[in-house]
Amino acid sequence: MRIFVAAAAVLALLFVSNAHAIESGVNLAHIKEWNIIVASDAIPSEKYAAEELQSFLEQATGAHLKITNTAPPKASPHHFYIGVRAAAEKAFPGLKAETFGPEDLRIVIRNGNVAIVGGQPRGTLYGVYTFLEDYVGVRFLTADDTFVPKVGGWRVIGPVDRTYRPPLVLRHSYFRENSISPAFATRLRNNAITDDPKYGGRTGMQTINHSFGRLLPSSKYGKDHPEYYALVNGKRLAPVKDDWHQTQLCLTNPDVLRLVTQAVLDEIDANPNVDSVSVSQNDDDKYCRCPKCAAIDDREGTPMGSLLNFVNAVAAQVAKHYPHVRVGTLSYWYSRKPPKTLKPAPNVLIQLCSIECCPLHAIDDPACAHNRKFCEDADGWAKICQNLSIWNYNVNFHNYQLPMPNLRVIGPNVRYFVAHHAKGVFMQAAGDTVGSAFSDLHNYVISNLLWDPNRSGEALRDEFLRLHYGPAAEPLRQLVEEFEQKALSTGHNPSCFAPPNLYGFDDELLARDALVAFSRAIQLAPNDMMRDRVEKASLCGYRLAIEPCWDLSPGAKIDPVLQERMKPLVKKFFSLCSKYHVTYVREGEGVDKAKQRLKVLLWGKQSDDF
Repeated sequence: MRIFVAAAAVLALLFVSNAHAIESGVNLAHIKEWNIIVASDAIPSEKYAAEELQSFLEQATGAHLKITNTAPPKASPHHFYIGVRAAAEKAFPGLKAETFGPEDLRIVIRNGNVAIVGGQPRGTLYGVYTFLEDYVGVRFLTADDTFVPKVGGWRVIGPVDRTYRPPLVLRHSYFRENSISPAFATRLRNNAITDDPKYGGRTGMQTINHSFGRLLPSSKYGKDHPEYYALVNGKRLAPVKDDWHQTQLCLTNPDVLRLVTQAVLDEIDANPNVDSVSVSQNDDDKYCRCPKCAAIDDREGTPMGSLLNFVNAVAAQVAKHYPHVRVGTLSYWYSRKPPKTLKPAPNVLIQLCSIECCPLHAIDDPACAHNRKFCEDADGWAKICQNLSIWNYNVNFHNYQLPMPNLRVIGPNVRYFVAHHAKGVFMQAAGDTVGSAFSDLHNYVISNLLWDPNRSGEALRDEFLRLHYGPAAEPLRQLVEEFEQKALSTGHNPSCFAPPNLYGFDDELLARDALVAFSRAIQLAPNDMMRDRVEKASLCGYRLAIEPCWDLSPGAKIDPVLQERMKPLVKKFFSLCSKYHVTYVREGEGVDKAKQRLKVLLWGKQSDDF
């Protein structure tokens, strides 16, 4: 009898607890009569946020919620309020738009209502995606694969009152998969992809890039004014055919300062909504060695001396006319080291580049000599710079389809950048083609860590593999780990231009393991859709397999046995490139050019077999 009474008491407590949960929070299984309220004067991204919420809630619950500007008088008293105006007027007084930055968000779940609000232009939209991920379980995996779990008969969430302010103002995962699908990039909270107001537009902090060649082209000024350009080995480098790789500016010439400043002001005039512009070196090391430039560089202990002195001067004029605009310059290659005494002006943005770093080790790994020097420079910039952003490299420019075995260091790297007060991170990847090695997986991990650096990179990796590949995930997970272990075992510290052997990718056993793993994964895939996903990923396996012939010149002699072994593998690699719309195999070399090169090598010029 006592057992029965105890059981009844427990059931009663559970009933009271569940009733309280419903009263204080929300049961997502019972929202059929709810509405989604968005203000009539909401901005495009807030209206789109309501549509996104409607679509994914319908997939998760089966309930199609009406989007309206006001709650119908006879409707359910329970609603989703999207945007500050909608929420503050009725259920959540006290919310004020001015308390939010452009991407700040707040999710409030209480008393049978949900408010998802945020700053303009992206806060509310990002709030909806955060709600869908954290409370519904939605995962935005690829442009054509969103995981939406079914809510079922009981899912109580809340009460919740949660605010999130993303630590990075600029988040750009530079995969082609993002740039060709702005909607998907927005769902991953990449905010430097599109100007479309529906997606919240583009963050004002732009990625800084080489710009001297555009601001003062030698084709326009070089013939009459060679003194505007760098003096190297006693010669002024102007005019030249390629400003971007053959010259720099003379940064102590007053006319150069005047002309560049005017070009920058004209650029802002034409784009009044920008909050950063680029005044930065070309992509070469031919900086000016004239006596005046050299004197500043010698005093500051770095060629960044004359560059920063020049950029500060431009920024001073910009501040007079456009105090909200930052003038950005690259701390890159010869200019990476911060100066001894000069400091960036308050409106100067320094974009620090890690191009010399080893991608196999975390940036702050003390055992990696290549990265220690970068950390010294990062420490220096963090002490003197109010506006710091990062250009980090997650690609091998010479071999897009070979693996980049660095997933485990992305999380530590992003956390390091944030800890050093970086306000933006541009993650360089194969932005000119889809289908780089495991591009979908890398993009998912990178984008999620840029949004929330506290997440686990390993957990994100495993989540993506499990949801995107289903039963085929395990052999792929093991293969990704094998790539990493092989690369680390070489003891090398490769760069983003390193040959395959420095990653251990000249090992034919590794290539064999990769093809076996992909074959096993295809066998485990339960349907054609997942088999296609595995097949797309297998591009890197076939690229590994054809490494023995990849860089041979078309006229080279090749062992006949190797030649016959390579032919079917090369055919398969390029057929996959065609099927999955791969356009480049490395920076500057398209698929068609590479295909022709290998055709001549393996089949001869006259062959029609390939």
